[in-house]
Amino acid sequence: MLVFVLGVGAACCIGLGFVLQQHAAQRASRADFLSWRLLLGLVRDAEWLLGIAFMIGGQALSALALDRGEVSLVEPLLATNLLFAMGLARLLTRQCLGRSGWGGVLMLALGVAAFILAGRPRGGGAEAGALRHWLVLGVVAGLALLLVSTSRGLPPAVRATPLALAAGLLYGLQDALTRTTAQRIDALGLGGALRGWEPYTVAAIGVLGLILVQSAFEAAPLRMSLPALTAAQPLAGIACGVGFLGDRLRVTSGALTWEAVGLLCIVLGVVVIGRHPALPDGGAEDTGDSGAPEPLERAGGRG
Repeated sequence: MLVFVLGVGAACCIGLGFVLQQHAAQRASRADFLSWRLLLGLVRDAEWLLGIAFMIGGQALSALALDRGEVSLVEPLLATNLLFAMGLARLLTRQCLGRSGWGGVLMLALGVAAFILAGRPRGGGAEAGALRHWLVLGVVAGLALLLVSTSRGLPPAVRATPLALAAGLLYGLQDALTRTTAQRIDALGLGGALRGWEPYTVAAIGVLGLILVQSAFEAAPLRMSLPALTAAQPLAGIACGVGFLGDRLRVTSGALTWEAVGLLCIVLGVVVIGRHPALPDGGAEDTGDSGAPEPLERAGGRG
């Protein structure tokens, strides 16, 4: 039960943080796209700092959840961050959820429940050898790099989605390595864990993911980035958990069917919620003007 409470608490903080960060990032200059200067400019924005504070709190809670539960269990819970983002965005935009909004909420909730009940994620499996470990890491990181490279040649309104997908893949990988780090701390103490490469990789992925997310938030409306980010993270995390951390899922034909249905519902629910009018529809548009992006006020005013 504690893992569920920590996971949902982490999702709440992360979802609220994403909305606040996007409100600030869409006002940033597009000249700083995919640049360290983007973060240097945003660090002077109080709204963005509040969003980062929420995100750090969410990351801390998710680390505690990952220390006590399997990645394959925690990741679907973290996917509910979009529900909390939707709640805050609804207050800011004054939009009712309606049938589509409630349908997306129900689909996401049922998907999380179906995957957890059918798969019954648990640990205890043997961790993979070095070859399989690095193979999974390489595939996830390679896909993220490919997405970032692809985004460079796309219009601003379109590039947000591959950037968010890349960030989601990296965050899923970060969650898996966070669990590995927590296990090393439990076994070797903090000093022993710091002698490994995992803690530093977790920190590096956090900074890189932050740049990708803020660039996606800057480039286009929240609905173009947050659904992709939210859908990619649990898929990558579960793949890493099963791929090299020894997480185990039920593999009967019925269980596999419901696990697949659950994951599909999670993704579809995220997409439906992400396209709801309650999520801000402002942000930079590719109008050919290199000036500042237009304000985020179309859907009912900025909070």
